[in-house]
Amino acid sequence: MALATLFLIFAGGMVTSTGSGLAVPDWPLSYGMLFPPMVGGIFYEHGHRMIAGVVGLLIGGLAIWLLRSEPRRWVRRLGVAAALAVIVQALLGGLTVLLLLPDAVSISHAALAQIVFCLTVTIAVATSSGWRAAGETDETNAVDRTARTGDGILPTADLASTARWAAMTTGLIYLQILLGAVMRHTGAGLAIPDFPLSYGRIVPASLVGGIGIHFAHRVGALVVTLVVVLLALRVWRRHRQDGWLIRPVAALLALLAIQIALGAMTIWTVKAPVPTSLHVACGAAALAMSLIVTLRMYRRGSVGVLSAAQLDARVGTFVERAAPQAARNFSI
Repeated sequence: MALATLFLIFAGGMVTSTGSGLAVPDWPLSYGMLFPPMVGGIFYEHGHRMIAGVVGLLIGGLAIWLLRSEPRRWVRRLGVAAALAVIVQALLGGLTVLLLLPDAVSISHAALAQIVFCLTVTIAVATSSGWRAAGETDETNAVDRTARTGDGILPTADLASTARWAAMTTGLIYLQILLGAVMRHTGAGLAIPDFPLSYGRIVPASLVGGIGIHFAHRVGALVVTLVVVLLALRVWRRHRQDGWLIRPVAALLALLAIQIALGAMTIWTVKAPVPTSLHVACGAAALAMSLIVTLRMYRRGSVGVLSAAQLDARVGTFVERAAPQAARNFSI
């Protein structure tokens, strides 16, 4: 489900990159039909709608499945939240077309897409065998991490500190994606036409309008790169024997390198649709991988301190408190 949602984000990127957002001027039908001729921009716009329809049905099915078979209330609520979010996402997509691509609605559509993706990723992590295995370690071994520092297992307080750093990294990546959406939907993607310099300078002479938005996105990329590298160094130095944590961090570093290359290619190819859309999708994948690191850090930090049931109760309380606040912030 998470991979299908990522593919949907790529398809949405192709709609924007090819300028096909208004290739189909009506909604929910396309030229009054369920399946119009798939030619020109209609292929990208209506194709995106068909993929979104399939993903929406799958997320709805996933929510029902969780409600029927998942014992943890917070996981069930994540499934319901994903189903509701994808409905709102569809409505935003319709408004984007009917209102002729207003920036605010288009940016909100892009922002909510990342939230839907993160919800599916969180469900995938929480229902994975690795997550369950960590809980089994809690209950069977009851390792007191605070008393073990000589065998590569660090105190729980250190795990919690690294988890907070990972959470901050995830938040920064999300903000960077939002800034990229602002740049894309305000037409500032080529406001600075060269890379790595900006009009031949480190800092452009003017930061007015689209140039300022574009340059802010580049500065944000530098900040995210620094924070991700520091996170990777921290995890490697302190948790190198824990492959469950090291593997997603290594994947995050790889995605970061690919994302930088795709960003450069977007400029050098004058926003060719494929590298531009891959840049959007890779950014979403990096966000998801950082989220996975965060979730696993918090899960690992519970070993020997909280039982699996206690951890699930705490995570559930966090979800129940954070979700309404997130909804209010999104509405604002």
